[in-house]
Amino acid sequence: MDKRVLAIDFGATSGRAMLCTYDGDKIDIKELHRFDNSPVMIDGVLYWDILRLYHELKTGIVKAKLAGGFDSIGIDTWGVDFALIDKNGKMLSNPVHYRDRRTEKMQEEVFGIISKEEIYKATGIQFLDFNTIYQLMYVKNHCPDEYERADKFIMIPDLLAYFLTGTKACERTIASTGQLVDPRTGDWAWELIDKLGLRRELFPKIIDSGSSYGMLGKDICDELQVESVPVIAVCCHDTASAVVSVPSESDNFAYISCGTWSLLGTELKKPLFDCPDYTNEIGHDRTIRYLKNIMGLWIINESKRAWDKQGISLGYGEIAALAEKEEGGRFIFDVNDDEFMYPGDMPERVRNWFISRGKPAPEGVGQIARSIYDSLAECYREATDGLVKLTGKKNAMHMIGGGINATLLCRLTANATRLPVYAGPSEATVIGNAAVQLMAIKAVKDLKEARKIIKRSVSLKEYLPE
Repeated sequence: MDKRVLAIDFGATSGRAMLCTYDGDKIDIKELHRFDNSPVMIDGVLYWDILRLYHELKTGIVKAKLAGGFDSIGIDTWGVDFALIDKNGKMLSNPVHYRDRRTEKMQEEVFGIISKEEIYKATGIQFLDFNTIYQLMYVKNHCPDEYERADKFIMIPDLLAYFLTGTKACERTIASTGQLVDPRTGDWAWELIDKLGLRRELFPKIIDSGSSYGMLGKDICDELQVESVPVIAVCCHDTASAVVSVPSESDNFAYISCGTWSLLGTELKKPLFDCPDYTNEIGHDRTIRYLKNIMGLWIINESKRAWDKQGISLGYGEIAALAEKEEGGRFIFDVNDDEFMYPGDMPERVRNWFISRGKPAPEGVGQIARSIYDSLAECYREATDGLVKLTGKKNAMHMIGGGINATLLCRLTANATRLPVYAGPSEATVIGNAAVQLMAIKAVKDLKEARKIIKRSVSLKEYLPE
């Protein structure tokens, strides 16, 4: 009998509800509901519109019921962000967006308490301004009233699961993104937390991916007129779900999860603390996602938004086609420069990066887009070279996620890394989400079997270095 699971994937710019059907051989996915995820600026603070996202989640559940029903639900989202819950179980305020500027100076504040070296030794996580550790310390130091009222902090996918089940818990892969978890133990880095003066009671219990938060609550079932099913703690960080979907039968692979962010890494059995430019996030079965965060297609997305405002309305395919007509390799910039972190006129920022350094700058949509794609590929090359030196894994590069639809980027990546690139699946996060649900409900044995099933279920496109 077919198993049907509902995968809810919240990306940083959009979300979708997908019904995934496993017939014992392959996984078939069907999009039921897609929605925008736009942050809201109020009084200079950038918030996630979490109540709207919860509404979209419920809409996806209703559509799945109308499409024939489902055996379980799984939710994944972006990393690091959270909400604060008071002792009565109420959310204190909308979660703040990781691209909000409140944490720009927080690393300096934290390093005044505990050294950078100690933090990396405790957590193995790459230093980024928006990590949970700096967001939480901002609340503690600059919003003391809110901090004192908080009973628990809950990461975004766990928050949505809390709305559905009433369970306060933190799934391990999402917890590990925030620079507050020890990847050796998989538990909170309690010594670090104590040194920072954070209250231990704020931290919820950590649970493994594949666990259950509990059953869909009666109030929700009555409201939506659906049967109660388990809400599974999948790999709740979207990258962790995407890595589950890497269709490799060997463990000697590298991957690039391509979306708003590009996450380039490999899978290890134990954390590696040799280089603070790489991060040790936890994956399914407590594997280690050893990776580097790269700014990713956010730069293209923001550029498109700027061009739209100027009346230059082009689809992503049209932008890539214009880029393809331009000479490659002329305009290479550092995609990880802080200049590109925050919303704004991205094409002008790209141009200014060159102008401020006395260099010729790209002109027009085609040149700017080509500059972005070339610069991403060059960053992938540098990160891959570092990864190979640190881990020795260099058999093949798997590109997964929606970014693989930019075929120019896939070709440039093969040429830059000098590795064969296997592109697919494009719906990596959804398929990985579904695979963990299928393991949780005992329809699939383990991760190895899941990857074999995924390989049968998707088509891969090969790009060889030219």
